[in-house]
Amino acid sequence: MNQQSFEAGKAAYGRGDILRAVRQLSAAKEPGEVSGSVDHLLGNCYMRLSRFSDAARCYADALHDASYGHFGALACNRGRALLAAGRPKEAVAALSMAVSDHEYPTPYKAYTALGNAYKRMGNIREAGVAFRNAAIDEGNPDPSNSLCELGHCFMQMGRAVDAVEAYRTALDFATPRESQGAIYGDLGLAYVAANKMSEAVDAFDHATESGHLLRPEVQVAYDAAKKAVAALQGGGPSETDAFLAAAGYGGGIDPLDPTGATGEVIPSPEDTGFFSVTEEEIVANAKKNRKIRRKHRHRGLKVLLILVLLLVLAAGAAGFLYYKGYGWPTQASVVEKLFKDNAAGEDVAPLFASSVSSAERAQMKSTLPVSLNNVTIDNVERSMSSTTVIATVKLSSGGEQRYQLTLTRDGIGWQVSSVDYVFDSQEEGSTTIDTNASPEPAGSSGSSSSTESGATTGTISTTNNETSGE
Repeated sequence: MNQQSFEAGKAAYGRGDILRAVRQLSAAKEPGEVSGSVDHLLGNCYMRLSRFSDAARCYADALHDASYGHFGALACNRGRALLAAGRPKEAVAALSMAVSDHEYPTPYKAYTALGNAYKRMGNIREAGVAFRNAAIDEGNPDPSNSLCELGHCFMQMGRAVDAVEAYRTALDFATPRESQGAIYGDLGLAYVAANKMSEAVDAFDHATESGHLLRPEVQVAYDAAKKAVAALQGGGPSETDAFLAAAGYGGGIDPLDPTGATGEVIPSPEDTGFFSVTEEEIVANAKKNRKIRRKHRHRGLKVLLILVLLLVLAAGAAGFLYYKGYGWPTQASVVEKLFKDNAAGEDVAPLFASSVSSAERAQMKSTLPVSLNNVTIDNVERSMSSTTVIATVKLSSGGEQRYQLTLTRDGIGWQVSSVDYVFDSQEEGSTTIDTNASPEPAGSSGSSSSTESGATTGTISTTNNETSGE
């Protein structure tokens, strides 16, 4: 940094020679050099010259000098420069950085500028929050200005009662006879908006007593408030009553029966206007009557009832089919899928019932053929909860094998619970114990006896039938 140029620029700034200060300070830095002290003072010079964009750029350069410090002041100055340059969104970002610096000694300046930036953007609520923070800052030497701005925000948000409190608090901090007149005028407007006319007149009176010249809109509100108070105190008719009286209400003449002939609001039977009705009006009335008749036919209600009836019939049919053992997928399709998926090497576990153990599943799977040509369903015996299916499988080797499968209900579908072979004939053996046979003498053929006391003697006969199977 060129210290001599910096000192010369600083001295020129102190004398008020802003142009010379700009030249000297611009020469105090080398291109690309960072110097917070030079850029800070140069930004102040540009602000004095109303070159707000250049000022914002200088303040931003100064913020890059971490050794310089003054972060809050630089961010606040940059935010105010951006706001003056018509860039409120960027100003909000810079001013938010300023208020986040806890070492910044005068945050009310940043809050005030932040409120103005939000107002420029149309965000009245956030503007009110910023002005409130500026008002409660202990370092703010004039909180009444921030409180007045807060009152303006409340008025724009339609919160007249809150605006009254803000203006009344501002009066406590305002210097007497200097700015109280304007505050009293705004307070009167708030009272009018809150429909407190007596208080509004009193506030307007204080504003005029201090010599403050009321704005045109404030003067209009003042006059209206005085008229309202006068009407209430004098007991005279209000503007609404006067309007009704001018329209004929409230007097001796009934506007609904101005002649006073009948005293009743009943039209004469002769005043039907039938003969003055045009053909177009007759057609229009006929269309209107047809629409009314169609509406009275309750066509929509009939359609709704038909839909409900159809739904009931469909539900009844579904329940009947469920009771008869029908479902989806059908028993035949489940059986065919079981054989074909097993032959194709796919997983058939989902087709078995959940009550079947893993060992039983393995046994049933071993019963199924590993290769086949087609599956024929011979018979299906249905019930609501279980079904027996007889199927014939044509094997790839050329033979056929019949199976009996039992399926159990799974929701509206079916799952396999058992798989068995079916043979045309099978070998059976039966053993019969005849406990009613009489004892035979010892030595008889095909008999046995016992000599022990209490023993029972019987004949056991066995019949064997030779069975052949496939």
